[in-house]
Amino acid sequence: QLQLVESGGGLVQPGGSLRLSCAASGFTLGDYAIGWFRQAPEKEREGLSCIASSGGNTHYADSVKGRFTISRDNAKNTVYLQMNSLKPGDTAVYYCARRRASYCSGYYRGYEYDYWGPGTQVTVSS
Repeated sequence: QLQLVESGGGLVQPGGSLRLSCAASGFTLGDYAIGWFRQAPEKEREGLSCIASSGGNTHYADSVKGRFTISRDNAKNTVYLQMNSLKPGDTAVYYCARRRASYCSGYYRGYEYDYWGPGTQVTVSS
């Protein structure tokens, strides 16, 4: 059964860090690009980052560039999102998703993805 499951969310103070994990099963992770999205209450879903299947190409939204780093370990079937210098505005449910391709162009378009995890809550608050 094809599945993506996020973990690593939680409550963190402003300026803190979290590392999210996206564990994949039921397919060969190395064949697909993987993206991270988030959605805050009453806001539209936002595409944050994408990593190509080989890991050699990454993309970031301006809102997280320089603070978030995406990486992957295909041998462990896992993609990571390291989040540093977190702000209250980063509070949201974070989702990983499998792209319908091995590359990331147009990564912010949700319809380019065919499988999504259930999400993990990230709350940045003092």
